[in-house]
Amino acid sequence: MALCSSSTSPELKCCCFDNLRGKNPSFNQPNQFLRIGDCYSNKGRVQVQASSQLSGHLEGSFMEKKRLQEPLSHRKLEFVRTLLIDNYDSYTYNIYQELSTINGVPPVVVRNDEWTWRDICRYLYEENAFDNIVISPGPGSPACPEDIGICLRVLLECWDVPILGVCLGHQALGYVHGADIVHAPEPVHGRLSEIEHNGDRLFHDIPSGQNSGFKVVRYHSLIIDADSLPKELIPIAWSNSADGFSYLGTLQSGEIPDAYESQSRQKILLSDISTQIKNGSYRHSIYSNRMRREVLMGIMHSTRPHYGVQMHAGAESLLLREITRTSRSVNNSDELGREALRPRQLFCDLGDRRFGIQHSRRFEIQRSSIGVKCLKLTWRKFDHLASTVGGARNIFCELFGNNKAENTFWLDSSSTEKELLSFHHEKKDYEGLPFDFYGGYIGYIGYNLKVECGAASNHHKSRTPDACFFFADNVVVIDHLYDDVYILSLNEENTPMSTWLDATEQKLIGLRASSTRQLEEQNLHAPTVSRNKSAFISEVSRGDYVNNVENCLKYIKDGESYELCLTTQLRKRIGEIDSLGLYLHLREKNPAPYAAWLSFSKEDLCICCSSPERFLRLDKNDLLEAKPIKGTIARGSTPEEDEQLKLQLQYSEKDQAENLMIVDLLRNDLGRVCEPGSVHVPNLMNVESYATVHTMVSTICGKKHSNVSAVNCVRAAFPGGSMTGAPKLRSMEILESIESCSRGIYSGSIGYFSYNRTFDLNIVIRTVVIHEGEASIGAGGAIVALSNPEDEYEEMILKSSAPAKAVMYFD
Repeated sequence: MALCSSSTSPELKCCCFDNLRGKNPSFNQPNQFLRIGDCYSNKGRVQVQASSQLSGHLEGSFMEKKRLQEPLSHRKLEFVRTLLIDNYDSYTYNIYQELSTINGVPPVVVRNDEWTWRDICRYLYEENAFDNIVISPGPGSPACPEDIGICLRVLLECWDVPILGVCLGHQALGYVHGADIVHAPEPVHGRLSEIEHNGDRLFHDIPSGQNSGFKVVRYHSLIIDADSLPKELIPIAWSNSADGFSYLGTLQSGEIPDAYESQSRQKILLSDISTQIKNGSYRHSIYSNRMRREVLMGIMHSTRPHYGVQMHAGAESLLLREITRTSRSVNNSDELGREALRPRQLFCDLGDRRFGIQHSRRFEIQRSSIGVKCLKLTWRKFDHLASTVGGARNIFCELFGNNKAENTFWLDSSSTEKELLSFHHEKKDYEGLPFDFYGGYIGYIGYNLKVECGAASNHHKSRTPDACFFFADNVVVIDHLYDDVYILSLNEENTPMSTWLDATEQKLIGLRASSTRQLEEQNLHAPTVSRNKSAFISEVSRGDYVNNVENCLKYIKDGESYELCLTTQLRKRIGEIDSLGLYLHLREKNPAPYAAWLSFSKEDLCICCSSPERFLRLDKNDLLEAKPIKGTIARGSTPEEDEQLKLQLQYSEKDQAENLMIVDLLRNDLGRVCEPGSVHVPNLMNVESYATVHTMVSTICGKKHSNVSAVNCVRAAFPGGSMTGAPKLRSMEILESIESCSRGIYSGSIGYFSYNRTFDLNIVIRTVVIHEGEASIGAGGAIVALSNPEDEYEEMILKSSAPAKAVMYFD
């Protein structure tokens, strides 16, 4: 599908926003980030971070099977009310979605510094508002007060409340009782491991041990030191520190575990545990020899209903329900215990600080800003016209290409074999239109608008406006699947219908394919690259980029992030250049499904984008879809080499880890605005092939909450997680301190916001930005624990090559 138009009144219809928050505050440099035993402290920051470990991505997973096999009467005996404490994490809303489904009612989510201890006590013991607590994953260490907030006191003093700590919450349970938090033998992020457990009720019916078929996804750099574990904490699960499995390789081998396999492997006599606890032998007999080669993955308190798991297995809500059910009778009868927990004095009270979006100007474009109250759409369809008049390229050039195509846009699916059937979401008011855009705002959102979406600051000011949009009231749409052409005109109600439809119809009918051939011949004879031409210059040298990768690896090792999308900018001074010809050449050499051309003459700005990646789409049925890309490799020179490289990408553990972490992050972002239970992953780690590269792509979908606006859906997920890493907000903070310049339009999104409240936005990659006599290209890649610094530099160069060659061809 292609959309193209010009703005009929640029002075009124082009809205640009620049640096909405004003001057940026100072920012700590990398050497100011403290390590284990201390904490990363940057006063005034917003900390929304993530760890990410559930493996329940695919239909037919073990926990999904278990849930379906469980009798309905058992699953829905009663509602369970959970308090979910968010450690500023990009995984919290995955747990939220799971708890909502199992509990029968959504949990209440509060950040770890949002409630005071007095608030906790009031809701738990005076109002009896919650049955249990989940402490989320998060970055950093439980030894850092800013990382863990109120959670330590909750674990220490709420001894009669069932609590499940996940990752950082698991580490906090150990830390609050005196265990040491140390570096793991190696960082393990987005990778699979087999788990052995002791058969505790927390793992009821879950297989255990090597070759049991049960694997979990691990995301952690820190662990509880097993030798420091106090006697009141019991180890209940372990994983070999050296094991690691290919996610797709595991699925290919058919190792989806059966809920009732390997029962003999997990039968430990639980009746003996209490005796062993009393005489102190339990910890040593089960555990001490193992830990020379294995990592602690689960613990429980010997007398309290407190559990911690270092991994995710898709089972948190079921596990929590189990410990809640067995503990509730004790809780309800022990009023003396409740009285003892009421606060006698307040200490370390963080107050009611609420970190949120502090707007000097909200990024909400209202229809009233252009004086429109009620809009009327008129449209016409021309069956099978596109190819007979030269296709999308000829239509755009003939209708809008005069005068350097100033103040025009072209949302261009240059690659015609994807995504097309998904546009058929019809409603009665627009019967016959197989797409969701009927007129509205078209433009871009720059990366610096992250400050409107929760990020703390913009350390680098963008050279281009932070956002620019046209209001498109006259639009040409080309349906590549059926070769149909539509023209649409949007007018205020009770105003005369625009004559634009008649004029454009006449132009379309008069077009001839010969015009396209003439234009192609002209472009093919454009000057080729000469040795005297200046090349693109990177903002950082090869050595500096490699050093930046190594800095990222240090942050990952210390648990501050699991994945950092490191980028840089390549720049080149240019003279007069045929920007439209440049774009046409780029779309020919590097066609892509989310390509775009934007020209803002007043800003002296032109964008030539050949993006293969969708950020987020909302259709007429309120369905949200994201398609993040993580994992890229060059095409081969022969069919045999090309297929070999494709398989190499598909089964790369590193690339699978990259992709899986971003899938989890997008599940979280969509989970914030989607109906409980609706977020799912229909396609995981599919390899798609383009002119110059193979890429690994996943699809995440969900049903939007009816009370959430389109703009708030974007705000919940922007910037796209594939361009930030995970956890998102802390990763962006770290990247701000490492990268030497603003990303500008790169890493942002281009697309539309239709007046009927649908939208479709890409990720701005593989893009040339031409602004004030300079061409710039952003490029980079995700850094994970398995990254090789030199390889990461080569990947960055690979991603910039296609747009760079296009500029060199025309300059």
